[in-house]
Amino acid sequence: MSAELSPRATEIAEHTKQLLAAGGYHGFSYADLSRLVHIGKPSIHHHFPSKADLVLTVVARHREQAREGLAALDRHIEDPLARLMAYTDYWAKCIRDGTSSMCICAMLAAELPMIPQEIADQVRGYFDDLTTWIANVLDSGVARSRFKLAESTLVEAQTFMSTVHGAMLTARALGNADSFQAISRVAMGRLSALN
Repeated sequence: MSAELSPRATEIAEHTKQLLAAGGYHGFSYADLSRLVHIGKPSIHHHFPSKADLVLTVVARHREQAREGLAALDRHIEDPLARLMAYTDYWAKCIRDGTSSMCICAMLAAELPMIPQEIADQVRGYFDDLTTWIANVLDSGVARSRFKLAESTLVEAQTFMSTVHGAMLTARALGNADSFQAISRVAMGRLSALN
């Protein structure tokens, strides 16, 4: 991000991320946030004048953190299948330990027609970034004979991304964290050239 947040603003942003994962843009208010952070609403407004400013900051940070995380997977994991597995394992751990049962951008995507345009643009950017990363991993896997694609790389990347985010919803709906990992493994198995 362009500007570093103060420790208090960072704390507000982190709590907002949890609230977004739980209920989306319209699922929380500054009053909810005030109770979590233990400061008054005017103090929150001091750091983030409006809810749109706050959520935009949180989504931009989430997008940046995701880009950094995906780049780290590229640097540290050579095998394309292992990279996809590490990506889904990250979410499986978040779901299992309760740090985040949903990607905030998945929650916000469901609200796109009802959220401020600048936030919607960041959400779309997040999914564009993720699609591009998955497509690059798939291309690398095809080149190494690790994946066999039935459709174009773009369609396969979007299918994998949709399956992973749908698996988050399934795990939430069923109250079963293990279902996320099971669905993700099936999605990766479908891509395997060994099938």
